Amino acid sequence: MFDDIATSALRVAVSGLAARQTAIANNIANVETPGYRARKVKFEEALQGAVARGQSPLGITPSEETSLEPTRLNGNNVNLDEETLQHIDTTMRYQLTIRAIDGKYSLLRDAIKGA
Repeated sequence: MFDDIATSALRVAVSGLAARQTAIANNIANVETPGYRARKVKFEEALQGAVARGQSPLGITPSEETSLEPTRLNGNNVNLDEETLQHIDTTMRYQLTIRAIDGKYSLLRDAIKGA
């Protein structure tokens, strides 16, 4: 009941989005650090593929890659505007995913209570 594909996908999504939030925070914190290369977290394609095949996505882990974007003179390639937009997008996706999980468990609670 708790390991169906939808619930598993939501749990993987929360994990991936949390990893992305951490990477974004690190990128923003290092916006002026010489030689720092921005980090990007990817998991959506693997998650989508697993769900499309009807497989459990629980084995999917987010992958962190170094951005290949051009650097400034100091070797840093963090774009503060892009990171800020990514932060907003990721936060909204995280909140939506948490609401979906909460809604699923609310239905289960109501069913157990007999409401």
